[in-house]
Amino acid sequence: MQESEDGSVQSRRFEKDGVEKGEVTFDPATETYSLEEIATHQKFEFDDIDLAAIEIYDLLDDSED
Repeated sequence: MQESEDGSVQSRRFEKDGVEKGEVTFDPATETYSLEEIATHQKFEFDDIDLAAIEIYDLLDDSED
């Protein structure tokens, strides 16, 4: 996402067992990542890919289901 050279906003969807759990969007203009949790429609913004990855891991973690 970060390495895309066309300058457009990039997004990726994350699902578990065929159920969409979240969507991450990277905006190259602001260099920020936005995570939307599909079930709650909550949105979180991060300026660090590692923090976004931790939130995605937590979102997909089995122990919370």
